[in-house]
Amino acid sequence: MATEIRVPTLGESVTEATIGRWFKKPGEAVKVDEPVVELETDKVTLEVPAPAAGVLGAYEAKDGETVGVGALLGSIEEGGAAAAAPKAAAKEAKPAAPANAEAAKPIKDDANETKPKEAKANGGTPPADAGQAPSVRRISDETGIDPKGVQGTGKDGRVTKGDMLAAAEGGAQAKAPAPAPTQAPAPQPPAAVRAPSAPDDAAREERVRMTKLRQTIARRLKDAQNTAAMLTTFNEVDMTEVMALRAKYKDTFEKKHGVKLGFMGFFVKAVIQALKDIPSVNAEIDGTDVVYKNYYHVGIAVGTDRGLVVPVVRDADHLGLAGIEKTIADFGRRARDGKLGIEEMQGGTFTITNGGIYGSLMSTPILNAPQSGILGMHKIQERPMAIGGKVEVRPMMYLALSYDHRIVDGKEAVTFLVRVKESLEDPARLVMDL
Repeated sequence: MATEIRVPTLGESVTEATIGRWFKKPGEAVKVDEPVVELETDKVTLEVPAPAAGVLGAYEAKDGETVGVGALLGSIEEGGAAAAAPKAAAKEAKPAAPANAEAAKPIKDDANETKPKEAKANGGTPPADAGQAPSVRRISDETGIDPKGVQGTGKDGRVTKGDMLAAAEGGAQAKAPAPAPTQAPAPQPPAAVRAPSAPDDAAREERVRMTKLRQTIARRLKDAQNTAAMLTTFNEVDMTEVMALRAKYKDTFEKKHGVKLGFMGFFVKAVIQALKDIPSVNAEIDGTDVVYKNYYHVGIAVGTDRGLVVPVVRDADHLGLAGIEKTIADFGRRARDGKLGIEEMQGGTFTITNGGIYGSLMSTPILNAPQSGILGMHKIQERPMAIGGKVEVRPMMYLALSYDHRIVDGKEAVTFLVRVKESLEDPARLVMDL
């Protein structure tokens, strides 16, 4: 008896995922709860565990395919069914079936398996759209190119993945024009087609499909630029007092709380104080309304190998420095391991990003929509400063606040940043809630 492996519930507003990779091959033994396949959504990467122990059967969805919630991914056969799994794997390994067949092998299109039944049902001639490979449909969805208008080089004139890629690059033209519509369609923007590289350069290029997460990052950042009236204001903060306080108490702090005392806790506390004074920076636009949020869910941008994620410290105003540092440290570890839950990256009201850990001296961060403000931290650098009529070398950091000018005025933005600066240059204000 086989136990099905299906796509789990992915979280609020997430309806599909892409197969990242299979950890096991058909025919290999698996243990219960052992990860068998990795799924990539537009927010997180998650591993699907084996629902039972046994032998992995044939893949129902291959690497790179998009699947919906509840879709069948594969199955776990009982130990006695081990002999069946290798047969399924061998069938899957036939050169006529893989979804990523190269265009250089035109007679081995990945839709051949569906052809006999469809041809029989149509008197020996397959319908125009029958048996299209998933890869062909996927490229069609991404580029807007209709496979019916592409010269097919596969068996019986079928359109292959290679044909679609060539068409997208301008190397193939429609063999026959599509029937004229009865009504003129609304004009559509042309699909962005990359100009082909010179042959010598093309041989040294590598084409890699963007992950769901990277596609979402790209889309959201561009949407933020297109939607918000984004503007950035700058200031600088003298980190002398914070650094002195940290140096004095970091050992005691770590012994008591089991976590290192970093700078981010001070920044989160300073931001919350400023948000209370300037509530529009903690608000968002909803149609013709402004939604003021009387709670403080602070997002902390974390860089990972898969891309940037922003876990949220909820009700950060109710946490002390130790609570904030523990939460951020936990987020950082799990973000790098791909273990963050989708719900942990939703609902933020303001975001902090720290490019300084990578050496950035100045930047203009992009809003994390629909939020109206994001604070950019940068590298601490010693610089000569005029202090009381004398020149002193001080550890200075540039701060950048990007904000939505539709609801945050320049005066409010500058005041917000000054409030953050004042709190950090006199950290006792944070302790005394001033």
